[in-house]
Amino acid sequence: MSIKPALTELPIGTADSGFYRGFSHIVTISSKLVIGGLVVWAIAFPEQAGAILNRINAFILASFASWYIWTVAFFVLCCLALSIWPTAGRLKLGRPEDEPEFSNFSWFSMMFGAGIGVGMLTWAVAEPVYHWNNNPEVIQGITNGATADNIRMAYKWSFLHWGLGAWACYAIAGLALGFFSYRRGLPLTMRSSLTPLFGERLSGSLGHIVDIVAVVATILGVAQTLGFGVEQFVAGLTRIGITGLTTEAGNANSAGVIVAIVVIMGASTLSALSGVGKGIKWLSNINMVLSILLLGFFLLFGSTFFGMKALLLGLWDYLIALPDMMFRVWSGDGDPDSVASKLESWQGGWSVFYWAWWIAFAPFVGLFLARISKGRTIREFVLGAMIVPSLMCFIWFTWAGGTAIDLELNGGAGGLIASAPDGDKIFAMVNYMLIPALGWAMSLMIVVLLMTYLVTTADSAVLIVNTINAAGDEGPKARPHIIFWGVALGSVVTALLLVGGLKAIQTAMVIGALPFSLVMVLQCISLVKAIYNDGRREKAGMETTVQPAAE
Repeated sequence: MSIKPALTELPIGTADSGFYRGFSHIVTISSKLVIGGLVVWAIAFPEQAGAILNRINAFILASFASWYIWTVAFFVLCCLALSIWPTAGRLKLGRPEDEPEFSNFSWFSMMFGAGIGVGMLTWAVAEPVYHWNNNPEVIQGITNGATADNIRMAYKWSFLHWGLGAWACYAIAGLALGFFSYRRGLPLTMRSSLTPLFGERLSGSLGHIVDIVAVVATILGVAQTLGFGVEQFVAGLTRIGITGLTTEAGNANSAGVIVAIVVIMGASTLSALSGVGKGIKWLSNINMVLSILLLGFFLLFGSTFFGMKALLLGLWDYLIALPDMMFRVWSGDGDPDSVASKLESWQGGWSVFYWAWWIAFAPFVGLFLARISKGRTIREFVLGAMIVPSLMCFIWFTWAGGTAIDLELNGGAGGLIASAPDGDKIFAMVNYMLIPALGWAMSLMIVVLLMTYLVTTADSAVLIVNTINAAGDEGPKARPHIIFWGVALGSVVTALLLVGGLKAIQTAMVIGALPFSLVMVLQCISLVKAIYNDGRREKAGMETTVQPAAE
């Protein structure tokens, strides 16, 4: 049977003049209405919004937990298969002559900063401490919480949530976008990644829906990350002497939330106006350097040997247990006090939440990864986007989080770190380790690092949303649209934090991630189909990449 030429044109209607010049009216306005409506609803009717969002969230966690678990497992298998498949692994995200635009250092810096940097500063300390106290093995009576025999379990589950599964979500979205945009010459937008399945129909309503879902998921996923970052940023400001921004419990109050959002979103919008090659690249390099300095502090002055042991044993336990952890779905028996129901609740609050978070974050990080990865092979992309960042996360978790556990277990911290709010745990730890003057200086450095991560994440998200709205156009965007999405993103975080705290953002994010998870499954199928057909086209002497425009 003859094979058709690859699709290299996907026209998307955009405005020729006026305020929305160069933007898709339907995608841009619909996205703004959805996000704007969520903000107005959350502020005007907080109790109603909270109740309805919680009911939807409970339904999703009860009905789609297995979908999230198995979908992310599928993404990991798909990425690994593409990297070892000879036909796929050697293909470039671009034409054969294309070379990478950014150095490896800048590439890793932007990838890591946009992908997980903000959340890692919060959770590198908080999550190992959480799992050290409670995890599925503790629930089943296999190990004891907050004891030496539970350290390995703490890292096994921490690595699950921040390892291959997280980065596979990003890699799938990035691969699909980079492949179809830079090899086919299609618009750098989500709908292009589904062309092998739906063809030219994606120029119309079907494609608009895909892009709208991607924009909404991006805003909610980034809002989740910024929500954690705001709490930690305020905690850091308090540690360096700026008072009046927290409640008695140590969490950010209304003034703290507003101050943090104004500072972060103001700086990120200015950076977004300068583009990827200037502000974002510059900030990414700064936060990578500061990250190395902070990690060096934990390596030299933290629990060095404890962290090394946790890394090696944690990696072993993680890899051995990975198949079971990736595919196992726990179901309750109706009794909230039973082991089965506690395991179901734990998985819903941790693994399912994380998979939803990474999926909601995937359109943003995936499109950003595609944007900075043109000219790299699929194998290089998968190894760079999955293996290296995962190892970096593991190192952070074992030396930063391991130091916290060691201080609690053997160093006399006496609950000082464990009892601190999540965002304040890293500050509590460094202030316990150092004399007051050095503790203040280290806290200041962490605040600056956190600021650069937050700004990098937010300004990248604004540019990505505008790229999708502009039918994949990577060129300069109208300033009012950049400013609008900067304000919109800040408003979503502020509104949801003020009316329901981080729980409200988590709920909205889990809901927003569900439709995009289906898009990502289709992206996997589409990518495999395209690569297989390209192999057939090569054998038939047909072109598999778009031809350069004639000069």
